[in-house]
Parts: sequence; C-alpha cells; structure tokens
Amino acid sequence: MTNHTIKPEQIEEDKIYQEMGLTDAEFRLVKDKMNRLPNYTETSIFSVMWSEHCSYKTSKPLLRKFPTVGEHVLQGPGEGAGVVDIGDNQAVVFKIESHNSPSAVEPFEGSATGVGGILRDVFSMGAKPIASLNSLRFGNLDKDHTKWLFSEAVRGIASYGNVVDVPTVGGEVQFDETYEENPLVNAMVVGLVNHDDVQKGVAAGVGNTVIYAGGDTGRDGIHGATFSSDVVESEKDNSSSVAIGDPKIGKKLIAACLEVIHSDALVGIQDMGAAGLTSSASEMAAKAGTGLVMNLDLVPQREENMDAYEIMLSESQERMLLVVKKGKEQEILDIFKKHDVDAVAIGEVIEEQLFRIEQHGEIQAEIPVAALTDEAPVYELPTKEAAYYTEFQAQEENVPAVDNHQKMLQTLLKQPTIASKEWAYTQYDAKAQGNTLVGPGSDAAIVQIEGTDKAIAMTTDCNSRYIYLDPKVGGSIAVAEASRNIICSGATPLAITDGLNYGNPTNPETFWQMEQSIEGIREACLQLETPVISGNVSLYNESKGQAIMPTPIIGMVGLLKTTEHVTANHFQSADDVIYLVGETKVEFGGSELQNVVDGKYSGKAPSINLGVESRRQKQILEAIQAGVVASAHDISEGGLAVALAESTFGTKGLGAKVELEGNATTLLFSESQSRFIVTVKAEDQEEFESIVDDVKQIGKVTTESTLQVSVNNDVVIDGNVKELEELWRGAIPSLLKSKE
Repeated sequence: MTNHTIKPEQIEEDKIYQEMGLTDAEFRLVKDKMNRLPNYTETSIFSVMWSEHCSYKTSKPLLRKFPTVGEHVLQGPGEGAGVVDIGDNQAVVFKIESHNSPSAVEPFEGSATGVGGILRDVFSMGAKPIASLNSLRFGNLDKDHTKWLFSEAVRGIASYGNVVDVPTVGGEVQFDETYEENPLVNAMVVGLVNHDDVQKGVAAGVGNTVIYAGGDTGRDGIHGATFSSDVVESEKDNSSSVAIGDPKIGKKLIAACLEVIHSDALVGIQDMGAAGLTSSASEMAAKAGTGLVMNLDLVPQREENMDAYEIMLSESQERMLLVVKKGKEQEILDIFKKHDVDAVAIGEVIEEQLFRIEQHGEIQAEIPVAALTDEAPVYELPTKEAAYYTEFQAQEENVPAVDNHQKMLQTLLKQPTIASKEWAYTQYDAKAQGNTLVGPGSDAAIVQIEGTDKAIAMTTDCNSRYIYLDPKVGGSIAVAEASRNIICSGATPLAITDGLNYGNPTNPETFWQMEQSIEGIREACLQLETPVISGNVSLYNESKGQAIMPTPIIGMVGLLKTTEHVTANHFQSADDVIYLVGETKVEFGGSELQNVVDGKYSGKAPSINLGVESRRQKQILEAIQAGVVASAHDISEGGLAVALAESTFGTKGLGAKVELEGNATTLLFSESQSRFIVTVKAEDQEEFESIVDDVKQIGKVTTESTLQVSVNNDVVIDGNVKELEELWRGAIPSLLKSKE
C-alpha cells in the first residue's frame, strides 16, 4: 500500500498518526485546525512541525525564562542564529546545534551533516562562517562500539569542515558511561557579518517568488525531526532517517549565498534543516504573516517517483529556500549558476495564510500556516524533585583517601575526559582562512577579524556530573566555566548559545533536571551579563530506560578589542610568580577524583557564588588588559594539580615549584569553583595584587622541567614534565588501540 492510497479515515481508524509521533489528543487538535480529516501528507507535515525538535512543545515554557536581550544583542532566539554587535558596524553570528540521534546510528554521516546544518544556519543570516567548534560526549573508551562511535564522529566532523574551508578551532570531549548508548554530537559555528547584511528567514511580499537552491531532494532523512524527538532503541530501525551530506556542494552553497545577500532582489533566506522543505517554508511564511504555494513537480529530485510526503519531509542536505522579488528571479538564479549551484523557482508568496502544496496538477496539502507554527501545542509537564538529589544533599563532604598524590596525578592525567584530545583535533583543519591565533587544546580558541586588530574568543563547556548532582548549581557552573575560559584568553564575554541535551521530558524527574538547570543558567547569564541569543534542545536522549546525565552545553563568544590582550594558558617564562586565585574547599562531588576512587558520582556539587565569580572574572580581565598577566588558566576537572601540570605542557622546558599548606588531597584535587592559576612577572606583582582580590602566591616557574609541589613542607609531587605530558598526550591513542 502506498501513501497515496491510505485514506484519511484509515489514518484515524488505524491510528497511523501514532506511528508518526502524534498523540490521540494532538490528532484531534489537527482535525479541529483543519475542520476535516487530514490526508497522509498533511498528517506527516503536522507530525514533524509539532515534534519536539521543531516546535519545542515541552521546553518552550522553560526557554522563555532565559535573558535574551543585552547591550550588544542585535538578534536573539527566533532566527537561524543569534547576532551580537562587536563594533565598527560588524557583528558575530553564532549558534550551537545537536545531531545526537543520527550520530548514534551513523556517526560519520550524523556528525558531518551536523556541521553542515549549523553552517547553513549561520550563513543564512548573511554571515561568513569564520570558525566551528564541537562538544562531544561518548561512553567510556573500554568498549569497541564506543571507540567506533568516537572515531567515526571525529572523522565525520573533519571530513565536512576541512572541505568547506572553515577552521575547526576548538571544542571539548568528555567520556562517561551515561553516554554509552546515547552519544552527544553538538556543533557550533561562528560567523562574521556587517550590520547592513544581516538576513532573516521571511516570506514577505505577496506575489514574490520562492526559489529552491542547492542539492537535489532524495529519500534520505525522511522523518528525521520526529526520529530526533523520540527514544532511540535500535540503530537498524532508524538508519534511513540519517541524511547524507556533500561538503563540496556545501562549499559552493556558502559562496553563492554570501553573494546573493548583497542583491536587493533577496527578501528572505532560510536553511532547509530539520523537517526540510516543510519547516523552512512554513516558518518563513509564519514570520511574514503570509502564505505559500509550492509546486513539487519543480523541485529537483534525486530519485524517481517521489510523492509529496517524501519530498516535503526529506532532510537531504545542502538545500536553501529563498524568497525573491517578483521579476528579479533571474538575477538570483544567475548568481547560483555562476557558483555551479542548482536553483529553480518552485512557488510564490500568497496573501491567504495557507501552506498549499501541489503536485501532478493536484493539491496534496493545504494547511493554515499558523496551525503548523504559532498554534502548535505547548505542554506544561509535571515536575518532581529527583529522589537521588535529596539523598545526595544529605551526605557529608569527605576527602577521598589518596595514598600517593603523584601517582594520583598521573592517573588523572590519563583519564580520557582530562587527557589531551589532540588525537581528535589534529584531524581538523584549524588554520583554514589564515586567521586562527589560538587553536584547539586551549581554554578558548581565538580567531582574528581579518583586516582589523580585533579578535573573537570562543569556547564550549559543560560538566554534566555537577548538573546531575545539583541541576541548578551545575547549570550556573556551566556558564561560569565557559566565561572563565573566555576571560583567561583575554576576551570580554558577550553572549551564549546553548545546546540543551536531556532524557525523556515526560519523566517528572527528568523535567525537574531541565527546569532547575535552566534556572541555574538563567541566573548565571544575568550575573555574568551573557544573554542567550540562540540554541537548540535535544530531548529523549535515553535508551533501555537509562537517560543521559543532563548536559546543557554552553557555547560562549567573547571580544578582544586588540590582539595585544591575547593571553596564553600555559607558563611563559622562568621566574614568573605563580598565583592561585580563589578559595579551595572540601568539594569532591562530581569530581574526577571521585570518579577514579569511587567509580560513581554522589554528594553535593561544588558550590558557586555568582557575585564572587563575576567580580573575580572582571578583576582578572582588568589585570590582563593592564598588561600584568603572563598566563591565565582556569582550574576545572582534576583540580589544582591537573591545572598546574597542564600549565607546564607545551612550554619546552619550563616547570614549576609550588608550596602549599593544608590538606594535600583537598588542595591538589578539589574542584572548587571560581579559581584560576595566573602567572605574573616579578616587576608586575604589586600592580596585579592591587587589581585582583583573593590571590595567594604559591610558587614560581622554573627551568628545571619538573613539577614539584610541597604541602606542609613535604614534597608530595615531584614529576618530570616530559613524562607527565607523555602520559597526558598518549592516553586516548592508547585506549583506542586496546582491545575490549
């Protein structure tokens, strides 16, 4: 039986709509909106547009809590990506987006198309992509399947990013068993645009022409949006829902679209992302208060005998939808032809606010535009404090038993979450376009704005262990850590984009995790003056009844008004004074040490005082801009000992001699927040101490190429820097080579 022969009555009687992801109540609502039974194609269109992936129907009430305006914000959430002013009539455009479900099934294609999709979101705003980053989560590297997922995802990111000539400059990878069945692949892109060139996805102007540009439409990715809005239980069941990308077409499409935006013939432009032609067309019409009619016979098709359902729901890659002034179509078509990109007129804007689809001389679908977009159902789901949280909050803080601190440092440096990720990032072209000042492996990447002395710093961050233990506190920490990384690079934080990854929201405890972590993010964004300008929600990241730890990834961008402020994360010169900034407490909940010693996470997450965090970050940035900071590095996973070791790596012969007083395990491995390691030249000490509070001189940089740490006058770490660095660099390659 083909889709054409399934009658509307049969869709209702056999509840075929349930297979598409619509509930009984939602199907009744569809009938009310239509004043009739929908046909198969119309039912499919509703199912994708009302999916969580497209409508945010369960997360929208929470997302409204985010602060989205600010001094520099030109465009907040609601378009392809957010836009932030950086002065001189220039702006940065950025967004993060997940491609989790496809990457769990086909990690190479899933991650590659994730990069391609977020690139299109950014250049659809009129911006030239200048950098990409990624944030990846996988299970522990002791399983062959996890090694395959990790290796193929990295290969996919490299295969797309390297061809389109956009540098992959940074990101992060973490490993934990919670992601074994549900890896997370989140891609972020930053673009540059002049204020006058910012575009929006609107189908305005009755009579204007709808143009399809890019790759042709195949049967790949059909129902990808609904696939990403449900629990994945089987790879085989969903492999056909994974779209396939072509970076060569993607590169041509970038060049063509960046030329098209300068034509006054262009009215609106949008990427065909999740739900393909359906979402791009209906969303563009909704934003303009118009309707659209499209003739699917005119859509370039890769395969024969494609019906309306397949064409409208295909998620074939490298496709854009444009609205062009009537009579000026040829001007736009010629630009695409010049760049060897197929483009064709497929419809027009109409006054009646209807989404009308025609094929073979017949109307295949006719739906009120608002029914698909603004009037999609929104749910206030039940919430319940997680039972484990009450238990963890009642636990007393204790110091894990560590007999040999040097051996523990060596062990921590080999933990995949802490170890060097160069195995992954050396596969990426980080130098494309020639403007990368600081690439992967640093706290934040830095890309210079061509033709100026300005630069953009960017990072991705999220410690899901803290968020699991205490969602609200952990949410605040995620923003604060991203901001610390931007500050340590010498930049002023501007705004964030968020990739919100959770389990099934219909579980009240999972929804509570969402609710609380979003509140934590909100509070930190307000305190640190970093509004949310874009983002993505990925729910149902669970399988076999096991959800991932809540993982709201924070992508942050900052501005350096001069490249003179670029600050290194590792030690610079012998005899520089090492300062510890901030207070160290007994805080091991969710720490890497707890993971190693106990093999699980429990207790309270580290505490954070956002007022202290904000003041300290501003002071350190002031010291950097005053020219009195030689290096700055935030203290995160693994605590002070790991941060000190990392500060010696890549320094070609430098080491450190550090003296501390107190409990050695707490001093070395606690993960207390709002802390930094800063080095200062001796002649700058007085000025540094006059700017920054809560500082303690703990040692000096040496030429001995050893890391020596004494606690209460006893040497507890005395390691050769080269040997420590080899452990750190070799850990992931060694795990990938080992057999299960």
